[in-house]
Amino acid sequence: MKAKTRAKGYMKLQRKETLAGLLFVAPMLIGVTFLTLIPIIAAFLLSLSEWNFVAGWDGLKWVGLDNFQRLLSDDAFIKSLLNNAWFLLTVPIYMAISMFLAIMIDRNVYAKSYFKVAFFMPYISSVVAVAIVWQVLFHPSAGPINQTLMALGIDNPPGWIADPKFALVSIMMISIWISIGFNMIVYIAGLQAIPKDLYEAASIDGANGWRKFLNITFPMLSSTSFFLLVTGIIASFKVFDLIAVLTKGGPIRSTSMIVWHLYETAFTNLKLGYASSMAVVLFACVLFITLLQWVIQKKWVNY
Repeated sequence: MKAKTRAKGYMKLQRKETLAGLLFVAPMLIGVTFLTLIPIIAAFLLSLSEWNFVAGWDGLKWVGLDNFQRLLSDDAFIKSLLNNAWFLLTVPIYMAISMFLAIMIDRNVYAKSYFKVAFFMPYISSVVAVAIVWQVLFHPSAGPINQTLMALGIDNPPGWIADPKFALVSIMMISIWISIGFNMIVYIAGLQAIPKDLYEAASIDGANGWRKFLNITFPMLSSTSFFLLVTGIIASFKVFDLIAVLTKGGPIRSTSMIVWHLYETAFTNLKLGYASSMAVVLFACVLFITLLQWVIQKKWVNY
């Protein structure tokens, strides 16, 4: 009898703990369900339809895979996809710069806190404010950058965001400048986790700074680099705010990205089904690249 009573008491306690745990995670589960899972499922379903949401549910028409076939011949979408592919180059560039700055600040610089804050400020600043500042800097005639270039003897400096040849490069430069601070802080945290004994042993063996970097610093930061690479590539596919403030996809679609083209299709042209097919392609691209990185990381990431 005592064993049965204990077993019943244990089951009641377990149920109470389970209920308490569910109550604690319920807000997160509800948020993920309604803000993430349901929109993803809805996007997949709507990608098979043609729908102007202003017309209501009566305007919903199922078209199967026609939207995806249209994407293959949509020059604007293909241009946006190629721009996104070029924009991916920003990730290794600002990661390399951030790693270099993190190593310099962590070991060879006084007033480290000041430099950490200074480099981190662009990341936490309003993107709108940052974009407006760079818009002034990149002004074709009166901007400080072109004024400096003309003072150095360059008669015809680039038009930057007003020039189709340099507009995407300009957006990439701004994105790199914004992203350096966050990546640098993460790299500094990774550097502080490396045992100092490794560097002392390498110094005793006569290793110079470059050999220490190749054999100690870079391998020990590989897991940090992997995290920043995955999150950076995902973020590069979601770039929107800089384009919305600075170029709106122009000039002549030279800065149009998938998310911006999707936004225009859904909320300007009111083609929600076609826009959902773009969202599915974007989801597939991000998923494929992320899975590819997870497979490749086994060869170069050390945990």
